[in-house]
Amino acid sequence: MADKEPTKRGLRHSLLVALIIIAGVVIYAYGFGVTKVNLSEIKSETRRAQLTRVLRALARPDLLTYERIDTNTDIPFYMPCPPGGFTPPEQDPYSRHITVDPPCVQPGDDITVRGVNFSPNARVTLYLVPPSGDLNLTLGQKILADATGEFTQTVSTRERPSDQQQTIRAITRESIGTIFHRADVQITTATGNTLTVKSPRVSQSAKDTWDKIIETVFLALLATTFGVFIAVPLSFLAARNLMKDIKIPLVKLALQLIAIPVGAAIGILLAQWAQDFSTVFTGHALLVVLGLVVLPALVYLALRWSFPAVEEEPPTLGLRISRSIVLTVASVVGITVLFLTADLLSRVGNWLAPRLADFAFIGGFASTIGDILAAIITLITALLAAGLLSNMGGRLAIWLQGHLPNRVLRPLALPLMALAGAVIFLLIAQAISWLYRINDPLKIFWVPGAVGAAFGLLLAWHNYKQEVVNIGLTIYYLARTTFNGIRSIEPLVVVIVFVVWVGIGPFAGSLALALHTVASLAKLYSEQVESILPGPLEAVQATGATRLQTVVYAVIPQIVPPYISFTLYRWDINVRMSTIIGFAGGGGIGFLLQQNIRLLNYQAASVNMLAIAIVVASMDYLSSKVRERIV
Repeated sequence: MADKEPTKRGLRHSLLVALIIIAGVVIYAYGFGVTKVNLSEIKSETRRAQLTRVLRALARPDLLTYERIDTNTDIPFYMPCPPGGFTPPEQDPYSRHITVDPPCVQPGDDITVRGVNFSPNARVTLYLVPPSGDLNLTLGQKILADATGEFTQTVSTRERPSDQQQTIRAITRESIGTIFHRADVQITTATGNTLTVKSPRVSQSAKDTWDKIIETVFLALLATTFGVFIAVPLSFLAARNLMKDIKIPLVKLALQLIAIPVGAAIGILLAQWAQDFSTVFTGHALLVVLGLVVLPALVYLALRWSFPAVEEEPPTLGLRISRSIVLTVASVVGITVLFLTADLLSRVGNWLAPRLADFAFIGGFASTIGDILAAIITLITALLAAGLLSNMGGRLAIWLQGHLPNRVLRPLALPLMALAGAVIFLLIAQAISWLYRINDPLKIFWVPGAVGAAFGLLLAWHNYKQEVVNIGLTIYYLARTTFNGIRSIEPLVVVIVFVVWVGIGPFAGSLALALHTVASLAKLYSEQVESILPGPLEAVQATGATRLQTVVYAVIPQIVPPYISFTLYRWDINVRMSTIIGFAGGGGIGFLLQQNIRLLNYQAASVNMLAIAIVVASMDYLSSKVRERIV
């Protein structure tokens, strides 16, 4: 029995290995079928000829433009043969000439063209020139003369019969100048003007590539910068070691959830009032400057009166109400100052742009900053108001905990959580209603409200005895899920949405890359936060530090070097990704590369790919050196 047991195990192991091998063969066989692996196409002569043509074009990037001299070598030719045949004129054996055998043929027949005394290794193109002389019809592909300047080529004639004499023409094109000896050449423009240019000179493809590769680098830089500003604070929300211990009482959670949308609505309303009030000043530049001088002073005086340095006695209720009204007005005035600042930046930028010549981009930058500020003021105001009202809701919850017994506070959590759940679900329903154009009140008000209230009640009942909710893990899972969802969508797809929104160009590409950068960097940053040493964290917490102080003094010193490393690496990635999103209209070198490929201009595409390779290699080298010094 003891001998049979190892035998059975060996047999099972052999069967398992055999099954794994069979499964692997089946999987790869199916994969070959799905991907349509077909080597017969490789053997096609047409495919090989096309591949050769493309590879040779890619191997000759269009970096320089040469002025060329075309030399024509002609010989008379008839198609079809005239009555009595045709004898071509005698050629000088010591000069450049071509011969055709036979000198006349039926339309479509083959002829053999022989060239003598051409330049060594010259590239020759054969043409059929009709009697009119205004058209060159290509015969075959380009011919390469040998080292003695001779060539022999058999080509098919065109179906262009004529009783009159036609011409077989051999054209050679010789470049003027070399890289080491540039020549001055006079050319005639389309308008008839004469210009003196250098030959060779930098090609237009190389100039366009230079402009677009610079655009690509800065496109990636702006996307990375924007992504870092958003990803750094969000990364702490996706760090499990920081979020797992965050718990909040039910009453406080409910009041804050209710206060956040209310505060956001108040912030939007205040921003609208401020924007309307700012129109009083934006009619003239002097009024804008005057407003920026007077209004901040009024805000400062209002704050000094509302928050005196010393109060000898507690303020009365009437004084508190007065201060609240003054602070509200001061908030509107302060937001107005922001709108006036945005307007002033736009005015200054538009004034500077035409006056700075080559530095006009500085004026454009100031104007754009003003536009960005004007666009985000409402959002910032809504976020600040939501945070302020949420903080007030938390303070109210703490006051209730200190003044109400548990037998009252616990039951109070049930209706508050029901109301909070209803508010959240109603907001979600409004977003879905806007997206899918649902106008049924039952579907966008009553059902979501009821479901949200039920969900809030269930959550409150589930945590009724503990009286607290582990909100930290909830935020952690929401953040991670959001980041993973955004990262799963390729920027090539996202850029299509931004192209529709802001138009074709690098701005759309920068926004698409920025969105992907936020999700990717937030994930990388959060994983770095999760891997920090717990010792400093515990030491700072033992001193009674707040959560913000813990992050500042225990977390940030450990994560700065890897954060910088990840940021540089992401910039490197964005440079490479920006070449792809250009295919969907995202600007940069990718947009130019797509155009050249579609036009079958492979020599220009080769310049684009060469620039991409150089920039990516340089970025990789430089970023590795910087990371080496920092980390």
